[in-house]
Amino acid sequence: MENCLLERSNTLLLGLILLTTSPWISEGAEQTTFAKPEKNRLEVATAGSGSTSLPLLVALEGGYFAKRGLNVSVNQVGATVAVQGVISGTIDIYQGGTAAIAANLAGADIIYVAAAVDRNSLILFGQKGITSFENLRGKSIATTFPGAFGEIAVRITARKRGMEVGKDLKLLYHRSPPEALSTFFAGNADALIITPPQTELAKQQGYPVIIDYYKEGLKIIGPGTAVTREFSQKYPNTIKAYLVAYLDGLKRAIDDEDFAKKIESKYTKISDPKILAENYAQGLRVWNKDMTVDPAAIRLVLEDSSDPKAKSADPKKFYDNSFIESVNREYASKLFPGEVR
Repeated sequence: MENCLLERSNTLLLGLILLTTSPWISEGAEQTTFAKPEKNRLEVATAGSGSTSLPLLVALEGGYFAKRGLNVSVNQVGATVAVQGVISGTIDIYQGGTAAIAANLAGADIIYVAAAVDRNSLILFGQKGITSFENLRGKSIATTFPGAFGEIAVRITARKRGMEVGKDLKLLYHRSPPEALSTFFAGNADALIITPPQTELAKQQGYPVIIDYYKEGLKIIGPGTAVTREFSQKYPNTIKAYLVAYLDGLKRAIDDEDFAKKIESKYTKISDPKILAENYAQGLRVWNKDMTVDPAAIRLVLEDSSDPKAKSADPKKFYDNSFIESVNREYASKLFPGEVR
């Protein structure tokens, strides 16, 4: 029994040593100290498990949250349900997209405290033979939930081309990206707007790309780190610890491609090396080392929101960069020297 306990203690100690001396964390960053989190247990909801969420999952599986004194549980939850959970307090952090803006407009005091991704990875596909947005007049597009990036991107594109959602084309909403993909694959939608890993599955089937929104330069928050303002005021050190651990996960994801792909495969159930490689490459394009929220990205969402209050709303109402700015100064600038200030 004694030997068993000793062996277990040694294993735990070895794990801590390996984590503390991780080659993926710079020595300067390691010497940074932060105040103890006020809250140890965190329930985190994420809208997806693809490449945009990969640094979060790497941080979890790599033990970086535990290293910062946090016991974090990450679950994939529909955006609307996740936001309702944040409002009720059953979910502490929503690592997701525009649902936080929609909830804020509806009266909930939810704000972004960081932007893990601020460049868009959406792709609009057409059924075979549909190769332009103009071909979609009078047709349907499968997307996720109302108010999500897919809807915002379609509204922006339609407006630029003199078209209107609901009048010239129809959006078909779904609870998750896989459900939207299934509708499209079954031929029950003329087009599909989606993010990785579903984008690679559609490409594999030979569906034509109508618009690659990354190449278009569309910049909107997602996934961002959203909490209630009350939570941010009550647990400031907890938020900082969470962001530091997330950055550790980001560093590991960038530097350790094999580990990152292994984690993505575990959560997405994708084993095809080509798809995993494409998803990883897409992640490298959009992961944000300086996770400050860009108000212009919020303004873009507000301008094409279906909520009548959106256009007159002040973007500053939707975010607080003070936490990530502090973390960037004290930690990220050492973790990513020359890239983050």
